[in-house]
Amino acid sequence: MSTRFPAPSAPNTYQPYVLLYLLFMVLMWTVLMAISHKAPDLDGMEELVWSASFELGYVKHPPFPSWIMAALTSVFGRPIWLTFAAGMTASALGLWFIWKLACEFLNPERALMVLLISSVSIYFSLRGTIFNHNTAQLWSVTAATWFFYRASRDQKLADWLWLGAVAALSTVTKYSAVILFTAFFLYFLRSGMWRQLQTWIGLVLALAAYVLVLSPHLYWLAQHDFAPFRYMDGSLETHTRWEAYRELLAFSLDQLGRLSPMLVALIALAVWNRRAQKDEPATDATPRSNYRYADDLSRADKQFLLWVGLTPIISTVLISAILGTRLVASWATTFFVLFGFFALWVMHGREKVQLRRVAIIVIVLQILLASGYALARGPLAWQKGRDSRSTFPGPEVSAQMQSIWKQHMPGIPLKVVVADTWLGGNIAVHAGLDVMVFIDAEPESSPWLKLPQDLECGALIVYSLETRGTPPVSLLELYEHAPIKGLAEQRWSSERSPMIDLNWAILPAKSSCPYQPSEP
Repeated sequence: MSTRFPAPSAPNTYQPYVLLYLLFMVLMWTVLMAISHKAPDLDGMEELVWSASFELGYVKHPPFPSWIMAALTSVFGRPIWLTFAAGMTASALGLWFIWKLACEFLNPERALMVLLISSVSIYFSLRGTIFNHNTAQLWSVTAATWFFYRASRDQKLADWLWLGAVAALSTVTKYSAVILFTAFFLYFLRSGMWRQLQTWIGLVLALAAYVLVLSPHLYWLAQHDFAPFRYMDGSLETHTRWEAYRELLAFSLDQLGRLSPMLVALIALAVWNRRAQKDEPATDATPRSNYRYADDLSRADKQFLLWVGLTPIISTVLISAILGTRLVASWATTFFVLFGFFALWVMHGREKVQLRRVAIIVIVLQILLASGYALARGPLAWQKGRDSRSTFPGPEVSAQMQSIWKQHMPGIPLKVVVADTWLGGNIAVHAGLDVMVFIDAEPESSPWLKLPQDLECGALIVYSLETRGTPPVSLLELYEHAPIKGLAEQRWSSERSPMIDLNWAILPAKSSCPYQPSEP
């Protein structure tokens, strides 16, 4: 096993700047998305709906992001900006742990450059605004990587314990954490760690912490017949192997696009350096052009970055190609968290000068990305009349449905909306914190409801062919049994946008409802 040494200890004068930059990212993206969006992305709305109760698991995914959202909504309510803030906070935390890892073997200037270049990846910037299980996993993946690095180098039991606990939190965020563990295992074999007795003691402690933190969710899985794994298995299916290959190609091209801002930053830096070099006379103190920052890395640190950094994407693509499984671009959110370190192989020059240039380039890129995305998803989408989720008239739809409910059920508060997650969520979040969504009229998808008690005061049933298409049979059956029905309409955005059909029905309150109807 190669020897690794910690980065030289020195007063870290850059940490306040790191915190300030991360705060800048969170605030800028959150504010611009809140101004430009009338509704969150589908995944963000799903988390708002799922946060109605604290569950140990859900039929689609593990529960940790919904726990976070439940805690946030208990304080802030359910404004749509909360999903953007939560996503960007997870992104900022992920970058913080990249900074902590970089400081283990790089000086502060180089560590900050790695963080800055990493931050313009689409996964840390634009898609950081989408609070879903992929984005929510960024912090735990980078934190686990940091603890694994420290544990493998220093063999401190505390680091092994933290590794196990954080790895478990990553697992209850999304099961794809196993891909990261695969990278750890391959490095474990390649580095020769397995030859050390202290490593095995640490692994036992990490495993104990992992099982302890994961045990409540494991219990839930056993009680619910491992339902998320059935959903996961279905999401991987494709019709033909050629279709799988086409999707694999599209997946790969998408990843290049989502990493492209990092490449743009490095190209801009190279152009800046070349122009500046022409204006500076060569001296003996001028750094050699063929010297790169990566040359100062130890062999073991290079191995760590290459094995842990490249294994997730390479192994996923290979397995998909062999098995013919489906891949979705966003599933790779956490696969590239160490790619900012690879910039060390091309970067060179005086560190303070390079840091200043990288900071200017990255801040400009962040502003351009955030303002451009806000403009495209807000005013431009509205003007063109696109049926974009960002321009969906959630407040107007909710107000219209609440008015219909009050007209037919005066004096009885609306408590349950029976609809799909998107439409029902847009109605519920603007109707009150205690309004819950009965997703597709399927009890297993809505564990926050106590049935049939929660339907004693009636329910509003809504579906739209424009926003989703034909609803599932369970929802249609409940719709047909409702005695009060009607059709409402709402323009999506501008006059050029489609009209949204709102097929509504009302299940009247029962005599057991504690609220009494009033005169309309």
